[in-house]
Amino acid sequence: MAAAEPTFSSVRLLLLLACALPAPACQYPDVATPAPARAPNVILIVADDLGRGDLGCYGQQKIRTPVIDALARQGARFTQAYASAPVCAPSRCGLLTGMHTGHAAIRDNKELQPEGQQPLAAGNVTLSELLHARGYACTAIGKWGLGPPGSEGDPLCHGFDHFFGLYCQRQAQNHYPSFIYRDPVRIPLADNRGRRNAGGTYAPDLMREEALGFLRTHARQEPARPFFLLYAATLPHAALQVPEEALHEYAGSFPETPYDGQQGGIPHRTPRAAYAALVTRLDRDVGILLAELERLGLAQDTIVIFTSDNGPTNVGGVDPVFFDSTGGARGLKWQLYEGGIRTPLIVRWPGRVEPGSVVDAPCAGWDLMPTIARACGARVPDGLDGLDLGPLLAGGPAPEREYFYWEHADGGGWQAVRMGDWKALRRNTQKNIPNPIELYDLAQDPGETRDLAARNPEQVERARRAFAARTESPVAEWNIRPVR
Repeated sequence: MAAAEPTFSSVRLLLLLACALPAPACQYPDVATPAPARAPNVILIVADDLGRGDLGCYGQQKIRTPVIDALARQGARFTQAYASAPVCAPSRCGLLTGMHTGHAAIRDNKELQPEGQQPLAAGNVTLSELLHARGYACTAIGKWGLGPPGSEGDPLCHGFDHFFGLYCQRQAQNHYPSFIYRDPVRIPLADNRGRRNAGGTYAPDLMREEALGFLRTHARQEPARPFFLLYAATLPHAALQVPEEALHEYAGSFPETPYDGQQGGIPHRTPRAAYAALVTRLDRDVGILLAELERLGLAQDTIVIFTSDNGPTNVGGVDPVFFDSTGGARGLKWQLYEGGIRTPLIVRWPGRVEPGSVVDAPCAGWDLMPTIARACGARVPDGLDGLDLGPLLAGGPAPEREYFYWEHADGGGWQAVRMGDWKALRRNTQKNIPNPIELYDLAQDPGETRDLAARNPEQVERARRAFAARTESPVAEWNIRPVR
């Protein structure tokens, strides 16, 4: 697959550097400890609000995703992978820090003005910092969501040499934004004048081209130095904005009811076609990146990981029921039922991961930090919640752990824990009303339809102890009421 021509030239970018912000004081120096010989490159692709059921390799029948399906055939496909959280910022925090939301610094979306979210404070060790210390060139492209430009949560303060995209997840909900960032420099996009604009500069295209530019420049200038590319795509998160040529692929494919924009996002005459086109556009962009990796001779030396930040949504005109975006699971984004946190996870690692393998053991987003760090020869800090999946990827046993844990303060407050095949859950944890523990046997009831708490008091007690083991967050609104 040939790479598309850049839609936003470097010359034009230079002409638009009119609103530069001061660089963060913690920006990293150029020199780092050399990486070990033959250290693998890493590309971590994080989709936005993509349900596992949206992909053909996970059973999707209506949306075409040939590239990601092929990636699954070339590597390992996980059937029980979980996001670190059911919403954006804490999920990304878990990916980078290896901590679940009972211990992590960022446990929910906390919006700041005029843009950005609660910063990931200095002192929280990230995957990018570990790899940077091993001599990796580290670049983040796409959506950040862990602090405004110039804050202590800036990606340049957490091990990345370069950032291109949108710091604020609210801004990233518009695929035709009025600006984009190159590091802390805001670049106006003058031809994007409003959220309904569908003919200006498409931000996902700029992000893809930036990633291609990074790969080409790195291969030309530093071919012996390994790299870490975090490609945090903004697709298929609503708004339902997609170029007309992409929408045309699904014209007339589905019965449609025009979306009026009353539940977020923007109106769209064919919302189902638009969502399918967003997913296929993401698949196409992944294909362009992988083709360039192959063309540059880097594919055999690069670990490629594809996942999503949380489960699918039903707002902004998106119809997850029609597409079975959760793959039959209960719940959606914002919730701790399986549909809110089960995600796709695909790992291609030539020579180390058996092509076409299927991994049924459960894992979570916070496992990726120690897994990638150890694969790259970086020091793995003590005290992480995440565990190294390397032996599992090589065909060995899953790492032993007592349980998986999640919490989410929004929506009345949630807690969930998975203990083997048992899944326990509490709702309304921030309200002064009864919030009994629900209990499900995922092996027999993956749809979480039969609450077995009354018949299994010993499992309820195990869950109660796990719920109580969380640590308090310094952000008071993220804390929850104890089990009563």
